[in-house]
This record gives sequence, structure tokens and C-alpha cells, in this order.
Amino acid sequence: MTADWVFHSGRVFDGWRLHPSATAVAVRAGRIIAVGTDDEVRAAAGTAAEAVNLHGRLLSPGFTDAHVHTVTAGIERLGCDLSQTSGASALVAKVSEYAAGTHKAWIAGGGWYMHDFPGGTPTKELLDAVAPDRPVYLINRDHHGAWVNSVALRMAGIDAGTPDPADGRVERDEKGNPTGTLHEGAMDLVNRLIPALTQSEMDQGLLEGQQYLHGLGVTGWQEAILGDYAGYGDASASYRRLLESGQLTGRATGSMWVPRTTTTENIAELVEEFGERRRINAAAGFPTVSAKIMVDGVPENQTAAMLEPYLRPCSCAGIAGGPEPDRGLTYLPKDVLLQASAALDAAGFDLHMHVIGDRAVRDGLDAVEHARRHNGHGGSRSDRRHHMAHIQIVHPTDIPRFAALEVTANAQALWACNDQQMTELTVPVLGRERSGWQYPFRSLVSSGAALAMGSDWPVSTPDPWQAIHVAVSRREPDAPSVEPLVPAESLSLQTALAAYTSGSAWLNRQEEAGRIEPGLLADIAVMNTDPFELDPADLHIVGADLTMVGGQVVHDRLGQRITV
Repeated sequence: MTADWVFHSGRVFDGWRLHPSATAVAVRAGRIIAVGTDDEVRAAAGTAAEAVNLHGRLLSPGFTDAHVHTVTAGIERLGCDLSQTSGASALVAKVSEYAAGTHKAWIAGGGWYMHDFPGGTPTKELLDAVAPDRPVYLINRDHHGAWVNSVALRMAGIDAGTPDPADGRVERDEKGNPTGTLHEGAMDLVNRLIPALTQSEMDQGLLEGQQYLHGLGVTGWQEAILGDYAGYGDASASYRRLLESGQLTGRATGSMWVPRTTTTENIAELVEEFGERRRINAAAGFPTVSAKIMVDGVPENQTAAMLEPYLRPCSCAGIAGGPEPDRGLTYLPKDVLLQASAALDAAGFDLHMHVIGDRAVRDGLDAVEHARRHNGHGGSRSDRRHHMAHIQIVHPTDIPRFAALEVTANAQALWACNDQQMTELTVPVLGRERSGWQYPFRSLVSSGAALAMGSDWPVSTPDPWQAIHVAVSRREPDAPSVEPLVPAESLSLQTALAAYTSGSAWLNRQEEAGRIEPGLLADIAVMNTDPFELDPADLHIVGADLTMVGGQVVHDRLGQRITV
């Protein structure tokens, strides 16, 4: 027997633990055929076409990102990409540079960070100075707000008399005039005017995003929104086209977007439509068995749904889930959330909920509980893989409900630190007690909840090691002297790495990925070091030297032959 690949002289993380004795792995015909010591694997694998000396580096399952916007991120990387720029003046200069180099009718892109502007709300005048004649629409890093110029506001007819939409807010000055920041659903007032992306642009965005993910050791992901959102269309057709052409190398799944306009009257129609879309995608090899429900917003602009009021007043209006503007918003009334969740669960969909505030978490758990009871599996195990993404502020009494209801905690761990946005925009509106309830990863795991991880890219970097660093240290990378955020909620390296590999692969229903075991798919990442030998303060420096999907190399810094 001849192996295609033998990796030897390293260490092996098998998806759950650092293997106590394995130093080598062999691959043939896209699958792992042997795991063990160097001698054991050589005896089992025979001669290898490609032999890689790991020199003590770690081999692990490829990462699976359980919540990412790959197409959107790729498109933004190819547009006016502000994600690598910080500081108001530098951001404006970047927009000016991009505007000077393009003849496009709209200057569009995103990636700006709220803490770079007072109150997290940049003004139209900054953009008017560098783009006075063309509309500008720049979505922020968390995709819950957009920065626009005066031309865009005029084109959309937004002025002091424009009412806020039910699911959003126009930032205004003391006279009621729009200042240039649009929150949540107010973004749609402008982005509906932007020319739709072409098929080619969508495809190029997916290819760009895929290449970037592979370079970080990511072999699979869940596209967190398939549908019309924030000016971007449904990317399902791009996935189908790239599958047909053989250009899609990652193991992608998708989550279909539940519109904020959903009502009790159109739930049945929505579920029927989702079922048909699922059938079409599945026939092309693109599984889309999850339904995305955005329950609330984010605390920085006081749209995250809270059980108790924020500590600072907000002029929020048009709350869908309750009349109190100082407790944030919920995008669907509670009865619609419950009924939609039950109907989607009955139709075989996994619920994928965006929940940030403690009221949103509770409402989401209530919806899952209602679905389980309504559909007859209230006291028994379900085959659904319902999950809640972000889980920023969780009331302590709700933590045990995750395990009891079999809800996976889908963590975006990079955010669990005292960065500027946290200290300047979030903590002041939450207060001491609620700030201590943030990102309770260890408590959730200790209570028996399953844990997966994702990045929410382009909201934040898709580099798994940046997120793992924060999960372990509760500190921002390169900030060892900053006070950790709720350090009691930190995770071990083994737990965090398991969540980003086997945990997320299971959540994505990739039953043959996420683990290093004979017979499973050879979705592998080779790191540039052994992170288990590093000081936790250095985990952010870890990277992927080689990424393999189904035995084919899709990223290589080792000088080996690239086969894809």
C-alpha cells in the first residue's frame, strides 16, 4: 500500500485532544488511513508520494468556521476595503484613494470600526470632503450600521422629516437632520439604490473569500446569511456555479435568511420557499439546512435586546418586539419568533440565531423550547442542531438552558476582550453587573452545552488563532497588560481548539470532517509551530503552513507541490 502523503515527526491534535502518542498521519485517496507514531504510520502506509517532516509542529483537523460571510467579505476585500485601516483620518484617506482609482457610480465597501469615531457614528461631512459628487455607502465592521455621504442621503430622500424604519434608526443632530450614520434597517433606505452585483462579481467574491480562509487553515464554513441583507443578494447561485466548475474547494454549508418582514401570516409560505431552495442547493452539492434568524442588534448602538434598560438614554424608535426604546430592539415580535421557529424546526431546519443581548438570548431559548414542545420532542433528543451565535450577554439563569434544550453555543471568541469598542461604547451602557455576564464560554461548557466557533468575518478577522488567543486569555492580541474581560470565563487551549474543529464541523453536519481519525476525510491544517508549547500570550502568532481539503493541498507555505 502506498500513501499519497505522510506527515511525520510532529504532534497531532485529533479534534478533541492533543493525541498522547501520535506523531504522524498518512493520507490516501482523500482520506486519513493511519494515525500513530512515525514507525506505526510508516508500517501502515508504506512508501509515500509526498513526505512532510513536521519538525515538531502541530497537525490538526482543518478549522470549520461556524458563522462567516465569505462572499460578502470577499467582495469587500475587492472593493473599498477599510478593514485593515484604523483612525478617522486614515479611513477618510483610504476612501479618497479608492474614489480616485475607480470610475464606479457608487463608492461602496466597508470594514470601518466604530471606536474610530466619537460615539461610534461618523459623519457625512468627512465623506463629502473626499467624494462630493458620487454616493458613498460604507458598511461598518459589524454590519449593523453604514456610513454615507450627503449625495447618498439626497438620493434616498432622507432628511429631517424621514421617519425611522421599524427595524432601525437614522442618526440625527439636535435639529433632526441626518448626520451620515444609518443603524440596522435604516441602511436599507440607501443600499436599495445601489446597483445589484453581477454574477461575476459574486463569484469573484466567493473565490477571494475562499482563498483567504484556506490561507488561515480553514477547510469548511457556514455561510451565515443566504438572502438579501444590507445590500447584498443571495449567494446560493455562486456556490452552485463554483461547485459545478470545480472551483469550490471548501466544505461550505449555508443558512437561509429569515426576513425581518416575516409575519404569522407568511410563515407557511416562507418555510415552503426555504424547502424548495434547500432542494435546489442540495442537488448541486451545497447543503443549506440552517435558517438564520437575527433576533436583535448590538449594544454599541443600543439595539441589542436587553432585559433591563441601558444606562444611557437613546433616541431609538420603532421597536418591533416591545415599546421600550431603552431596552433595545427585537426584529420579530415574540409570537412570530416562536411560530417561525416551530415551523422551521418541523420542516427539518436547524435554527441559527443571532443573539447579543440577554433578552434576545432568553427569547431565542424560549423559541427553541416552544419548537421542541410543539413538534413532539420536548423531552427527548432531537436530530436538530440549533445554535445561537454571538451570545454576548447571557443572564446567569439562562446558562443551563443551552444544554437542557440541546442548543449549541456558537461563539465568536475574538470579541471577548477589553478592546476600545468594549471599554468606550459597550461597558458604559451595560454597567458593571451585566458587563460581567459577557461571553460566558466556560460557564456554558461547564453546564454541558456544546460549543462551536466562528469569526463572523468580515465583522472581524477570520483567523482562528486570533479568536483562540482571546478565548484562552480574554485579552486582545498584542495587549498583554490590558485587564482581561471576565477572566473566569476563559477556556483551555484544548477546549477552544476542539470547538473550532470538531465542534463546528459537527454543527455543520460534516460528519466525516473535523477529526483526525483513520477513515475520515483528510481535511488537515499544519501549523507553523506547536501552540501547546507556547505561552498563552503568544497564541495569536500561530498560523497555518499547509491546508488540505480531501487530500488536496489548497494552501502551502511548506514548499510542497500544490495540487489544487
